[in-house]
Amino acid sequence: MINVGIVGGTGYTGVELLRLLVQHPEVNIQVITSRSEAGIEVAEIFTNLRGHINLKFSDPAESMLDTCDLVFFATPNGTAMQQTEALINANVKVIDLAADFRIKSIVEWEKWYGMKHACPDLVSEAVYGLPEVNRTQIKTARLVANPGCYPTAVQLGFLPLIEAGIVDIDHLIADVKSGVSGAGRKAAVHTLHAEASDNFKAYSASGHRHLPEITQGLSNISDKPVGLTFVPHLVPMIRGIHATLYATLTKDIDLQKLYEERYADEAFVDVLPHGEHPETRSVRGSNLCRIAVHRPQNSNTVVILSVTDNLVKGAAGQAIQNMNLMFNLPETMGINQVPLLP
Repeated sequence: MINVGIVGGTGYTGVELLRLLVQHPEVNIQVITSRSEAGIEVAEIFTNLRGHINLKFSDPAESMLDTCDLVFFATPNGTAMQQTEALINANVKVIDLAADFRIKSIVEWEKWYGMKHACPDLVSEAVYGLPEVNRTQIKTARLVANPGCYPTAVQLGFLPLIEAGIVDIDHLIADVKSGVSGAGRKAAVHTLHAEASDNFKAYSASGHRHLPEITQGLSNISDKPVGLTFVPHLVPMIRGIHATLYATLTKDIDLQKLYEERYADEAFVDVLPHGEHPETRSVRGSNLCRIAVHRPQNSNTVVILSVTDNLVKGAAGQAIQNMNLMFNLPETMGINQVPLLP
């Protein structure tokens, strides 16, 4: 059994980790921390977990995380970097679901996240946890930087095109929509029901902090810098990411075959038949990314549609997928749930 600790168990990604981990046959959840809810039964706050977990939230300072085999950080940006080095030195593996170790350039990270990095020496060691790209490195990693929700859908959508070298990488476009749970479980005016419901809007069009993460990943694939326009939108639903991706073809190729062959052995990427359009509800509650390939009017523009559940493949499910790899377990173990419909 893997003895697991979760730091920050009261957010949406934290409770999603709990929902999935209590169903995992090789996991023992040893500790769940929360400063604000310390001493309160987990199932008292998250009633969906009644009968599945008997732990109380504990104060991080008293939780003995160094006795775990693996610690997940489901915390705001800037928290994991304060504690990871001590855990690594105690032979505890770490998966950070925030952004503390995703971007390799410390200068770039500090620019986008507005704080000084507390643990720069570990950034170069951290493995970016997109299994469809870095599976081999993840297996031997001590520290995994779990990808963001937007970057997961966008990178999986563009990946086959860039690997094949058949698109203009200087002018990629990602038009992406997210449900309100992507903003986290905190009080904020823009996610109030009266603000987000019956509404649709773009935000951070001049620059979103997931942009450097996406461009870093795509540039690593192409072995040269990419040019990406990335515009996120907030839509009035709880869960879901829908990425509409545009690229200009530089070579004529069977795009459907390209995608089907690239993802043929990937348990969590489903390439839809030609002409179909994926829906966010078709992946709700699951670790799946569903992709469709279109070439409107047989032009030189390719349109990729990529959908995920931002809390699962975009966060907690992918983190468990990485855990399975790190502990030599079947990659699908504990995260093979069928999506919820309707």
